[in-house]
Amino acid sequence: MSSVLPVIQPSTESQPRTNVDFDEKLAALGIELRSARVDTLQVNVGKLCNQACKHCHVDASPSRTEIMTRETAEAIIDAVRRFHIPTVDITGGAPELNPSFRYLVTKVRAAGSHVMVRHNLTVMFETGQEDLPEFFGANAIEVVSSLPYFLEEPTDAQRGRGVFEKSIEALRRLNAVGYGIVNSRLILNLVYNPVGAFLPPPQQSIEADFKRELINRYGVSFNRLFTITNMPIKRFLDYLRRSGNEERYMRKLVEAFNPGTVQGLMCRTMVSVDWTGRLYDCDFNQMLELGVAPELPQTITDFHPETFAQRRIMTGPHCFGCTAGSGSSCGGQVAACA
Repeated sequence: MSSVLPVIQPSTESQPRTNVDFDEKLAALGIELRSARVDTLQVNVGKLCNQACKHCHVDASPSRTEIMTRETAEAIIDAVRRFHIPTVDITGGAPELNPSFRYLVTKVRAAGSHVMVRHNLTVMFETGQEDLPEFFGANAIEVVSSLPYFLEEPTDAQRGRGVFEKSIEALRRLNAVGYGIVNSRLILNLVYNPVGAFLPPPQQSIEADFKRELINRYGVSFNRLFTITNMPIKRFLDYLRRSGNEERYMRKLVEAFNPGTVQGLMCRTMVSVDWTGRLYDCDFNQMLELGVAPELPQTITDFHPETFAQRRIMTGPHCFGCTAGSGSSCGGQVAACA
């Protein structure tokens, strides 16, 4: 079955401005960016969120109405079953606010896939979400949660007033059911984005800081900390333009380009699915409506992992964010600093 949906290209204004072309940068080094395989299906179930974070590349908020339907969720479940996708990474918005979220999780787990959920911690305090720690634990979900810092002021500055206090309480609840505890099978990873227009520090060193401060100050533990570069798209790009930092930030990313990151880029082992079922090379391309190459199937109903292995990756100026310094992916840094 072929897709009847047109390929949507991003508007010029949605892309950050730079005089350096990413594909030309790779070509000058003799590098061709192609996928290796499909180990992960990353599923964005919608843009509805109980927060409106300043750095959010999804531009998610409580006012967004984009929500994946049960029909699209069923198409994803069907693909996971047929092709035995090893990992399904569920994100949003706050994915838990989608009415089909728990259904999707349980069906995908029953199909044998490892499931990751991008959980913002505070959604646990929304009506009907109080049992999320127990639900996550019962399904052996790997929980990945953003926490801007181990102090209240910078965290609330990025994510909203009162977020830090709720986040710490949520982490305690996750710890209480076994998440982030030594020798537990329940994995709790945190995500660090810089609060501002600069690159994240080395992942190993800031992870050590977070572990020390969170346990000493709040009695909270976790497994790993992922550093992710703020992507110059959507809400963060708007911030860069309003503050007059776009040119400086893009120059910083380009100058920090590290060819050693390319082999480990998440787009080489992932396919991203949006709330309508469209396919993308990564979540960042999804937010720019930069679909997979036009010669490929465009929707999850037409997806086949063999077709998507060795595909050419669609790129843009924002890709310098994933290749700067130690690199950036949904799993944190991808290489040693250049």
